[in-house]
Amino acid sequence: MSTVKIPPVLRPSTGGEREVPADGGNVGEVLRSLAEQHPDTQRQLFGEDGTLNRYVNVYLNDEDVRVLDGLETPVSERDTLVILPAMAGG
Repeated sequence: MSTVKIPPVLRPSTGGEREVPADGGNVGEVLRSLAEQHPDTQRQLFGEDGTLNRYVNVYLNDEDVRVLDGLETPVSERDTLVILPAMAGG
């Protein structure tokens, strides 16, 4: 299982967990596994069309998945995904 690091803003949706193990062969499957385990994360991570919300950044072992293969980026058991919501302000 891969490990998903949960940002503070999403922790209420995961019962306060900082890290959650999740199954999947690619980034999308791992995030969907997280959403199955913790349904409140579904709408925070994904849009109605099933794509990752544009304000959600996901890193696989410190690499932004947008510069890799996005949700199709392969994941192994030892990998760590980090979810970082985009910040706005000025």
